[in-house]
Amino acid sequence: MPAADTEVDVLIVGGGPVGLTARALLQRWGVRTVLVEKHSELSPFPRSRLVNARSMEIFRQLGVAAEITTNAFPREFGRIRFRDTLYDGDFATAAMVGVNAPIPESPVIGVATSQDRLEPTLLAAADAPVWFGVELVGLAEEPDSVAAELVDRRSGGGMRVRARYVLAADGANSTVRQRLGIDTTGPGAMAAVTTVVFDADLTGWCADQPAGVYFTAHGSFLPLYPEGGWAWLAPTPEDPDRADWADLVSRALGSGPGSGPGVRADVVRVQHWVMNAFVAERFHHDRILLAGDAAHAMPVIGGLGMNTGLSDVHNLCWKLAGVLHGWAGSSLLETYATEREPVAHLTLRQAVANTRLMFQAQSLRQEQLSSGESAPAHVELPWSDRYFAQLGLVLGVTYRSAAVLVDGSPPPPEPPEPSDLSEPSDVGTDYVPTAEPGHRMPHFWRAPDRSTLDAFGEWFTLLTPDPTRWERQTPAPWPLRVETLAAEHAELCGLSADGALLVRPDGHIGARWPGRPPDDSALVRALAAVTGSTAPA
Repeated sequence: MPAADTEVDVLIVGGGPVGLTARALLQRWGVRTVLVEKHSELSPFPRSRLVNARSMEIFRQLGVAAEITTNAFPREFGRIRFRDTLYDGDFATAAMVGVNAPIPESPVIGVATSQDRLEPTLLAAADAPVWFGVELVGLAEEPDSVAAELVDRRSGGGMRVRARYVLAADGANSTVRQRLGIDTTGPGAMAAVTTVVFDADLTGWCADQPAGVYFTAHGSFLPLYPEGGWAWLAPTPEDPDRADWADLVSRALGSGPGSGPGVRADVVRVQHWVMNAFVAERFHHDRILLAGDAAHAMPVIGGLGMNTGLSDVHNLCWKLAGVLHGWAGSSLLETYATEREPVAHLTLRQAVANTRLMFQAQSLRQEQLSSGESAPAHVELPWSDRYFAQLGLVLGVTYRSAAVLVDGSPPPPEPPEPSDLSEPSDVGTDYVPTAEPGHRMPHFWRAPDRSTLDAFGEWFTLLTPDPTRWERQTPAPWPLRVETLAAEHAELCGLSADGALLVRPDGHIGARWPGRPPDDSALVRALAAVTGSTAPA
């Protein structure tokens, strides 16, 4: 950490996947950042397991999707299995849609991988400064910046960073959120959980029936890496300091053939944590913005938490870049919360409902086993088609804000989802591609291994069957590329030969002209409206 004070465009607080992805996105926009992480290194714990298709699309844009796939499990691990113990056979199983096999709606496929395998790839995706072992201890908002007080936890030395904006991705117990006095809504702490990382030879029990997660009546088992390693997640006992973790894991594993003892687990690490479920009441406080778990903590069941945070910063970073580079008005940052808060509430509702179903199923099966009932005939399965068919939540997110034009005007924003968290939502189940404003641009193959989504980057993209007509418009100062949209794809999008789609840098459609625009200034007016800026004279 430098001894002198430092000035940057954006200070990122938190070095998990969300903060690291924001750092990579902002660097591609030419935004100066510093990331501070209070821990001395990347997390050694597996934590998040699932990278869904939408997140892989973001990583494809960053050029790291292939490496992440190489380090991840093969596709056949994109499955969940439910057993009494790991040794027993399945009494339920289901595939994770968009992970176990390719889907026609995306050029990529999600993967099962551990967070500690993902983070080094994200760290290497940019070279902007990262200060490990540095903790934020104070924030002071100024008229045109934020002054952050930092402490080096190794030396005790302090310094100040002055940033135009602060992006807080510092987890569910966010120091930034607490210092701002931002409250949360939702169930809060749902369970105290312990993760035990261990080594054991379980090849004979699982090789023929691979899965990303094995839910059992005695906790959940997760293979950590293709080359080996396991984790066991279970409720934290009343006296964890005196627990014999190796014995607890071995009992949960079950007995092998015959009546002898089961496999002995070699415990590597133990971590206690709280399964939180909440959404922050505000995502935006002047020049300080919350993302990831700092803004919304999702239960781990279903793998929705980290992925929601990655889409947060994909939505936010181009807006920060526009304001900092001068081609967007500061009001554009207000659309971040307008667009992402409803998504957080909807996702929380789905995650909480599925978690409760899982807890109920495990509890019922434990009761059956304790009463001597061997066959799980009456267990209500902890999932449904809605649980695993999450493409509506993953690819079907719709934004309604001033940064989206419908018939030439911003639509009214969507209110946050109601707080009824008892039942899964039907909204997130199905995904029907559409080219309506506010939606993610549909994926079409433009050439072998070249998707419409590959046209997007650090710029706006105009997709049209007639690029010559639109290229005559000069939309400076906004970054814009005009790309040809094949006639058959234009027809699927409801466009005539004269029509066009204006796609934002995050891949969501900002404006749409089904046919010939009313005049040659239509594109300029749309860009000005979407970015909250003033059209050039």
